[in-house]
Amino acid sequence: MNLESSKVTLDKSAEDTFNFLSDVKNFENLMPENISKFEVLENDKFLFALKGMPEIILKKKEAVPNSKIVLGAAGGKLDFALIGNITEVEANKTDVQLSFEGEFNAMMAMMIKGPISKFIETLVTNMKTAV
Repeated sequence: MNLESSKVTLDKSAEDTFNFLSDVKNFENLMPENISKFEVLENDKFLFALKGMPEIILKKKEAVPNSKIVLGAAGGKLDFALIGNITEVEANKTDVQLSFEGEFNAMMAMMIKGPISKFIETLVTNMKTAV
């Protein structure tokens, strides 16, 4: 299953955007309002939970300076990745798009497609004010 958020343009350099997303504690500022828990476990790993959903642990798996951040599931039964693609448009203007990739059976994919789409859309929308 592959889902993509809309693209947002930030009034920041690609380097500033990359540095913000590289620091996992900053993801707390991007979370939706219905977050019930957020905890930094290590400098590259955090746990979060949304109301009515199980806790999810994400770990930074890959970082390509100023262009890409990959967070992956750390433990648990589901294997997926949250990818932040950063594209510098011009000095102090950067496009960011989030994508979600995971292998799920058809039933699971049907159940989570809507909530995951809404979640990544919220993260990318909140970047406009948080980054």
